[in-house]
Amino acid sequence: MIVRELLMGPKRYTDLREGLPGLATDLLATRLRELQDAGVIDRREVPRPTPATVYELTERGLALKAAILELSHWGRPLLQESSGEHLPDSALLLGLKVAFRPQAAGDRRETYDLEVEGLRVAIRVHDGRVDIAPGSAGDDASATIITDRQGFIELALGQAGERVHVEGDSDALARLQEMFSLA
Repeated sequence: MIVRELLMGPKRYTDLREGLPGLATDLLATRLRELQDAGVIDRREVPRPTPATVYELTERGLALKAAILELSHWGRPLLQESSGEHLPDSALLLGLKVAFRPQAAGDRRETYDLEVEGLRVAIRVHDGRVDIAPGSAGDDASATIITDRQGFIELALGQAGERVHVEGDSDALARLQEMFSLA
């Protein structure tokens, strides 16, 4: 779970605690030390203006990405049984990566902003691939799709109900659902 969280980029200890609810702080600290000793993560200081200590994956840790994505793929059917309220932000991002269907994307080049309960994600589809990153795509986005966690699950299951709001190209939602489907 720690590796899953760090796949989204460097995080402070407090960010990791937020993303891993229910994990005791002493156990998190122990696991971070063990992962650091194993060469999976590094701990470094970020300079001013906002000094902090962050944890990030090493090359060895990044090599686990394929395994984490496979586990996410395996867990996809569980989304149908979930209300989404306990899904951490990192699981949403990995869920998008796993749900991407390159054959449906073809040679389409399109960018979307997806906002799920304040978490904004830039989705860039190009050359049969997808890049997903935290933050906004800015002016490049064809549409901004705003929803809550349950709406995200409904969207992924092909059901865009009243929980989903689209700003911009109204047809973008249908294209997005075609390329990203958990149904």
